[in-house]
Amino acid sequence: MAELDFVKHDQGGVNARILAKETKADFRRVEAASLKIKASFASAEGKRLFIRYFNTFQLAIHFISVISRTRLNHDDVTKVEALVRAHMDKVGEELNQAIDGAEALYQANGITSTATYDTVPMELDVGVLSSSSRRYLEILGKLDQLMPLLQTLEIHEVITTQAVDIERAALKRKVRDVANGTRNLAARLRREMNAMDARRAAGETDAAAGSQPAPGSEADGSAGEPTDAAPEAKPTAVAAPAVPAAEAAPTDKDEGATA
Repeated sequence: MAELDFVKHDQGGVNARILAKETKADFRRVEAASLKIKASFASAEGKRLFIRYFNTFQLAIHFISVISRTRLNHDDVTKVEALVRAHMDKVGEELNQAIDGAEALYQANGITSTATYDTVPMELDVGVLSSSSRRYLEILGKLDQLMPLLQTLEIHEVITTQAVDIERAALKRKVRDVANGTRNLAARLRREMNAMDARRAAGETDAAAGSQPAPGSEADGSAGEPTDAAPEAKPTAVAAPAVPAAEAAPTDKDEGATA
């Protein structure tokens, strides 16, 4: 007897709707080479987090590691990269522990199969720009792997629906915070670069103002010229009294010579 299929299955429409809602990331100014890695996401959480946050992370870490390093102190940039790496390591370890915990519950309760999705998985070649981007892509893959494990445990009533919702929301937030935190660090470095440009521009303005000659200086060309406030005095002719030649006062001509 032939199996009757009375359920309409997704033919890719879900993926199309997810992609249509997201704004395309602008990579036109990124000149770095990328390694094309095949990725597949089956869960709703994995698909949406990848579409919304992977490129956000990529652009932010590219700015930190490549663009800011051309202007800022390399040691400062390295410290920021270490913060991003430590954050990813922590979230990746928490996801590993959650997967191990779910598999332990599988064994303890005799569960041998995992729930699967009837929607078409999102499969694509991802252009990965850096090792940090590759590690974030792996974190997204771990989240996608964990989601059906949790749902399987809920179906078998090993854990409650509320517990699944709480853990799912917490893990999604941690994965999202990696991208948002990296973007905030990139914004901080951008502000430092803008402040550096402002200080440089102010210094050039001050230097230009300092090179202008002061009014009345020799460079200004007006030194030594009489002003209206102090007009040059002109000598007047005065009749001198008759005195003996030996006691006679010096004449105007003599004053000019001895002054």
